[in-house]
Formats: sequence, structure tokens, C-alpha cells
Amino acid sequence: MNEELEMIRFQIAAHDMNKSFRDIGYVPVFVADERARIAVIGHAPGLMAQTRRLAWGDLSGERLKYWMGVSEETFRDPSKIALIPMDFYYQGKGKTGDLPPRKGFAAYWHPKLLAQMPRVELYILTGHFAVSHYVDMKQNLTETVRNFDLYLPTYFPIVHPSPINNRWLAKNRWFTDHVVPALQARVSEIIGDSLPH
Repeated sequence: MNEELEMIRFQIAAHDMNKSFRDIGYVPVFVADERARIAVIGHAPGLMAQTRRLAWGDLSGERLKYWMGVSEETFRDPSKIALIPMDFYYQGKGKTGDLPPRKGFAAYWHPKLLAQMPRVELYILTGHFAVSHYVDMKQNLTETVRNFDLYLPTYFPIVHPSPINNRWLAKNRWFTDHVVPALQARVSEIIGDSLPH
């Protein structure tokens, strides 16, 4: 990580908007590197990821690596993949999963980080919050993901890999059959290595 990215990380941790998280010992959870070729834009760290201080360090991360067709080693290589959630702190539990990222957080911090990563060729947008922030959605997330090719080569919208979406995945087999292989191919095209499919 270059000095500018280190400074941004410090600014995030020190900012007043994050004081309540700082007070309980939370640190901003993200991975940014000026050499990164792919940026995964996520939701916000879950409790496990926040506690481990490891972006996507949970079941969602395991599924995401499979969908991308990459190993743990490649996924954790910051020169290849940046992990930039819509909020860098765990927001707590809601009725049907974790609470959403804070409004305005990504709009404030993402441009600062991404300006330092000029080599990024692909943004993998995981879930409604990331997709709606970065692209003009179709009538809903399902149709936006179904028409992922409209957003290529720069953006690739997908559903969030959380276990909460297991029912959606079972209902929408086309995602596993068609979208996942296309995602794996695009990732492999950029970083040049992938797991056998």
C-alpha cells in the first residue's frame, strides 16, 4: 500500500463519523493497493470479518472466491484484488441479516481510494447496495444481474454471496449456470490465473 492509501486509512479511522466504532476497538476493514487489477465492492463487513479484521473472512467470502474462480492466495493478493465494501465497519444485526452500510459513506471514501488504484479494470459489484451505487439498475437486482453483460467490461453486477441468498440461488439457477462462468472467465482474463472449473 502506498503512502497516500495509508494516509486515507488513517483518515478513515480518525474521522468523527467513525468514532463510535473506534471507541469499541473496531478498525476499518478493507484492502486497497495501487497495483490491484480487480476491485470487489461489497456490502459491509459482517461481525466475523470485523472481529478477524479480514475482509470477506466469512462464509460469504468462501462462496465469492468460488464464484470468482480464485484461490485463497489469489483472493488475498492485494496486487491483484482490492476489497472495498460500501462501509468499512460492521453495522450490527437487523431483522433479516446485518444492517445496511451507512448512506453517504461510500460516496465520501470510495473516490479517494479508487483514485489511488488506476490499474483496476473490473469492479465486481456484490449485492443491491454496491450495484445501485455504481450502475443504473434495471427494474430490480435480479434483472440487473441477469443482464450483467450490459455493464461489461468495467462492471460486473452479482447478487451478494451471503447464505441469506440461498433460496434466491435455488430459484434462479441461471445465475450458477451462466453468470458464474462468465464472471470466472472475466476474472481469469484480467489476473491470468484461476482454479480449474
